[in-house]
Amino acid sequence: MTNNVPFAYGLCMLLFFIGLYGVITKKNLVKIIISILIMNNAVNLFILLLGFRSQGKVPIMTADTDALKFALRAMDPLPQAMVLSSIVIGFSIAALMVAVAVRLYKRYGTMDISKIRELRE
Repeated sequence: MTNNVPFAYGLCMLLFFIGLYGVITKKNLVKIIISILIMNNAVNLFILLLGFRSQGKVPIMTADTDALKFALRAMDPLPQAMVLSSIVIGFSIAALMVAVAVRLYKRYGTMDISKIRELRE
């Protein structure tokens, strides 16, 4: 079995840069919010990959399994706990961003950032 972890790191970077491209180039608030969420998911996937330990087999604990061998093959639980916290925080931030976008739309009547800047002045 080959080790595909470097390939997965590259996919995380690609996903993050796709989100960053969307944040930088898009003018619509909804597209910017979606791009930020894509970046958040890329960071969560990267954190999960940091806790991955590959020894070639899926770690299944049986009665005759040595605990040390199992611990060397098992995934680290700390990144999983961090990602769970990050998901909750990301959901809260997404709700806040959507609420601000709705308020901006009600005030200015558009989701285009450049038009909002023009109307503000």
